[in-house]
Amino acid sequence: MSSSTPDPAAAGAVRVLLVEDDDLMRRSFAVALERYGYRVTGAADGFAGLELFREESFDLLILDVMLPGLDGIGLCRRIRETSLVPVLMMSARGDGLDVVAGLEAGADDYVVKPVDTYVLVARIRSLLRRATYAPPAPGSASDSERTASDAPPSEGRLLEFGGLTIDTGGMEVSVDGNPVALTPTELKLLLEFATHPGIVLDRHTLLRNVWDYGWDGDSRVVDLCVQRLRRKLGRDRIETVRGFGYKLRR
Repeated sequence: MSSSTPDPAAAGAVRVLLVEDDDLMRRSFAVALERYGYRVTGAADGFAGLELFREESFDLLILDVMLPGLDGIGLCRRIRETSLVPVLMMSARGDGLDVVAGLEAGADDYVVKPVDTYVLVARIRSLLRRATYAPPAPGSASDSERTASDAPPSEGRLLEFGGLTIDTGGMEVSVDGNPVALTPTELKLLLEFATHPGIVLDRHTLLRNVWDYGWDGDSRVVDLCVQRLRRKLGRDRIETVRGFGYKLRR
């Protein structure tokens, strides 16, 4: 699909909340995304964005880090108190400070401004695919054959790893019988580990299979998402294999 072609899946369906204090940039992004069929609602500060989020229903949020009043990091934290909606952070700095803070606050991904529209749309599509992801049956395809749009298995399966239970049909996770709320990205990362139990997965593989990057992206998104999973599932559930990657303990 070319970068100028509207996304049929987005047309008239996907609602995006764009919180950006620069009026020109906010309008430019909104116009560009609407050409792809997305329905965009804009807000100029964090508190206005939070009010809109509470009043309306959105499929995806794009939050600038530097916002007046309530900044993007604080806004993301407030949203994560009640919602698992996909969140994409935008930062004018690529030095790592905003990136780490945004991802630790619960964002799923980030882009550094200035950003081309086709890059922004690609990240949006990837986030939306994660939000509707269903895992392939274990062993049904090699890693090279798998994509984010793989068809779901015919029946859901219960995957159990010593107190950790994953219902691949209902897309539900529990630890010792207690339900655990995961964002779409966290859930997809966990499913990637669960379909390869005991196998070390390097960061490049995880970036490709979970974040849908066709290039060597920033591995910090992997490391920080793993940290969030550990906080929710238990510190020892995902093991670091230094110099290689991560694996889920059987």
